[in-house]
Amino acid sequence: MYGMTKQTVTETIRICKNRNVLKEYLESREKEVVTIMMSLFDEEQIMRSYIKSERHDMARETAARMIKDGEMPLEKIARYVPALSMNELKEIESEIMQMA
Repeated sequence: MYGMTKQTVTETIRICKNRNVLKEYLESREKEVVTIMMSLFDEEQIMRSYIKSERHDMARETAARMIKDGEMPLEKIARYVPALSMNELKEIESEIMQMA
C-alpha cells in the first residue's frame, strides 16, 4: 500500500503487534527492526537501479553494433531494441559517425 517506505515498516510492525506476532520482540527492538528493514529496502532499490542500468548499457551496445553494421535503418533497430528511444538511437548513431 505504501511502497518501500518507513511508513510501510511501521505499519507492518503495528499490525504484527496487534496480532500478537513477535509482539514482545518488536516492542523491545522496534527501532532496530525499522533500521534493518529500511536498509534492506535501500539495498533492493540499489540492486534494481544497477540491473536497470546494466540492461540499458546492454541495449546501447546492441544498438551500436547494429548501427555499425549499417544494414538496418534506425526505425527497425528501435523495434529490436525497444529499451532505447529514437533520440538515443540517433545519439548513438551520431557518436559512431564522429568516431569513423
